[in-house]
Amino acid sequence: MSEIGREHELKVAKLVDFGAYLHWDDGELVLLPQKYLPEDLQIDDTITVFIHKDSEDRLIATTEKPYAQVGEFAYLRVKQINNIGAFLDWGLTKDLLVPFSEQKRKMAIGEYHMVYVYVDDVTDRITATAKLEMVVRGNKTEYTEGQEVEVLVGKFIINGYQVVINNTDLGLVYKNEIFQDIKSGKKYKAYIKKLREDGKIDVSFQKSGYENTVSSFSEQIFIKLQKNDGIIALGDKSDPEEIYQELKMSKKNFKKAIGLLYKENKIIIEKYKICLTKK
Repeated sequence: MSEIGREHELKVAKLVDFGAYLHWDDGELVLLPQKYLPEDLQIDDTITVFIHKDSEDRLIATTEKPYAQVGEFAYLRVKQINNIGAFLDWGLTKDLLVPFSEQKRKMAIGEYHMVYVYVDDVTDRITATAKLEMVVRGNKTEYTEGQEVEVLVGKFIINGYQVVINNTDLGLVYKNEIFQDIKSGKKYKAYIKKLREDGKIDVSFQKSGYENTVSSFSEQIFIKLQKNDGIIALGDKSDPEEIYQELKMSKKNFKKAIGLLYKENKIIIEKYKICLTKK
């Protein structure tokens, strides 16, 4: 049986005044409403559509693209709330329901939440849950420390950002280890930092190890120097907050990085500035 809540490439069976009927599962037809029809669509053409259910529980196709499909996580905004739950904006005209029973705490309009999209076994409707620990529980994914992964960044919790790793597991990136601009709801390349005995996973946006980290930061500083006419108004005695504000790195990493550049005879270090050497 074909899955609802996913994108499919379907062939046009017939065209009608109010849309097109597409070949679906076991000879069944599904309607693509007129407003989603490309002007040049013909019978037997193939079109990529997302299959879901309308307000009357009928299968329907759309060329709108949701922010997440069934089996995926997404960081979504609450649009409205009624007596059965919260409705999230997920990129379609019809919003995505998170029943009260699937909320970790009561959601409020305007808030963003990380959720997992699934098809409810009882109602057969596309639904979302914010109880992410229940979703990933029992996953047998194996990682190694230092492994490159893709993470979806969620909200800030206590001392860092919750992330979804490779769409299968939960992890945490500590705030004091973030030296780049990140945004909740966006995906980034990251690395497994530590696999804890309690099953939790620490993640970093930098490769582990002195050499990789320092080389990365020194390259970042060198490029900025080249763009800044060879001078950055930060030096050995600069305030850590100034360094972080300008370069998004700790003073400790800054000093290691400029130390490497100095050894390579690329810069001159002063109390409150660094300069490219003249060659």
